[in-house]
Amino acid sequence: MRLAGKVAIVTGGGSGFGEGIVRKFVTEGALVVLMDRDEAAAARVAAEAGENVRPITGDVSTLGSFEAAADLARSAFGGLDILVNNAGVAQPPLALETMDEEMFDRIANVNMRSIYNGARAVVAHFKSIKSGAILNVASTGGVSPRPNLTWYNASKGWAIAATRAMAVELAPFGIRVNAINPVAGDTPLLSTFIGSGEENRARVVATIPIGRLSTPADMGNAAAFLCSDEASMITGVDLNVDGGKCI
Repeated sequence: MRLAGKVAIVTGGGSGFGEGIVRKFVTEGALVVLMDRDEAAAARVAAEAGENVRPITGDVSTLGSFEAAADLARSAFGGLDILVNNAGVAQPPLALETMDEEMFDRIANVNMRSIYNGARAVVAHFKSIKSGAILNVASTGGVSPRPNLTWYNASKGWAIAATRAMAVELAPFGIRVNAINPVAGDTPLLSTFIGSGEENRARVVATIPIGRLSTPADMGNAAAFLCSDEASMITGVDLNVDGGKCI
């Protein structure tokens, strides 16, 4: 098992890509603190995944939530080795000048500030043990933006730039930082991007050469590899998990 004995925090683990990452980590032997703002969702996934998952309710826009998750990791499992910044929010298609400040602030707080908060909560510990892996879940929107999703795309581009900057600074301390860029997937956020209906779904699938949407399992597989010792020579990478979308 590629993550045997590793202790991880996964944000937004109560649904979607985060749930897929939690489930894959557990099958690979990891001990997981699952942080989600939805207490019931976190409890459900933890109950289904088994005794190696501890749920905690938290808001990734606050440093205190990350500190509480890190404390739980140490008290429940005796340490901390991995942070997965998965929690994110989407936006509906909008002309860029029409987004109100409330929506913009939410995108910035969840998609960007969360990475900053996570780093503040775990990097000192990772430096002390001279190891650690941080994975940021960005998006193909940060690599190949689509019109009318400008501020979401920008937040994910920021996440990719932050990943690279963090990787350069933290590599001398034995800490690796990578990102994955999912294409549109079968998650609760999908309808926010594309609306409902099979026609909209088919239109999106038609843009993906592999011919399907991404799945939580796809993200779990990519995340498990990048956070494992098998990827010990990989840092600063943003991996497109996109079925060829960004080719």
